[in-house]
Amino acid sequence: MESANHTGIAEFVLLSLSDDRQLQPLFFGLFLCMYLVTVLGNLLIILAVSSDTHLHSPMYFFLCNLSFVELCLTSATIPKMLVNIQAQRKDISYRGCLTQVYFLMIFAGMDNFLLTLMTYDLFVAICQTLNYTVIMNPRLCVLLVLLSWLIMFWVTLLHILLRKRLTFSTGTTVPHFFCELSQLLKATSSNTLINIILLYVVTTLLGVFPTTGILYSYSQIVCSLMRMSSSVGKSKVFSTCGSHLCVVSLFYGTGLGVHLSSARTHSSQGNMIASVMYTVVTPMLNPFIYSLRNKDVKGALGRLLSRAASCP
Repeated sequence: MESANHTGIAEFVLLSLSDDRQLQPLFFGLFLCMYLVTVLGNLLIILAVSSDTHLHSPMYFFLCNLSFVELCLTSATIPKMLVNIQAQRKDISYRGCLTQVYFLMIFAGMDNFLLTLMTYDLFVAICQTLNYTVIMNPRLCVLLVLLSWLIMFWVTLLHILLRKRLTFSTGTTVPHFFCELSQLLKATSSNTLINIILLYVVTTLLGVFPTTGILYSYSQIVCSLMRMSSSVGKSKVFSTCGSHLCVVSLFYGTGLGVHLSSARTHSSQGNMIASVMYTVVTPMLNPFIYSLRNKDVKGALGRLLSRAASCP
């Protein structure tokens, strides 16, 4: 097959979740509903936190950013997939593919950082209660979020610059329903050693350090919990940590499932189904977890909806 460099590639071909045309309307309706629920749920969390002064604290500042990031993460993949299903096409332009890779990496990385920052906030609130307002001041919170964005911007830009040196055959098929960096590396005809080394190094650094921080923070929280004699205090800690622990487990559990699925099987169908979990299902479920398990968020949502209903 004739090869060409990246300037000669007009588009890539994406795979669909199923080649059965009778299932396409079902997939379209299902993913459209899931996308709308995700957008509505995360927007409600953002509006509730922004409009309620009771939630103007570091924890909910990070939660507001997390909802924004997850809304963007889903928006980077699902709209294009819905357009392709509706138009019965599987193509994506070269620039569109690069753009999708760029934003997917940024938002997935930010998800990782924000969950780590929220865990650190819980650690300080429970284990360093007297110094909480001094340590978790608004300036530090904004600085930590900006630093996370900056790290992901430069890391992702480095990946994209290295990606531009790769060559692809005309009509290259990407074995996924969206453009993912690891899948693009499998589809190229170029030497990908440098790209793979960078991918593993970055994944290890951005995966191991946040995960270690989360595990350490929760180990200290458990130790503090065991030292508490008040059942009311323990109940409050469980209430505070419960929703966050569910979200952390869901995010890292689905992410681990994607990597294990990719390592154990070469089936594109299995990889795509696993990827649906962290790009669609997790962002959709998180607002429900926080609104149903967190009394403060539930109360803020109730007040927000009450004000909206009372408006003429």
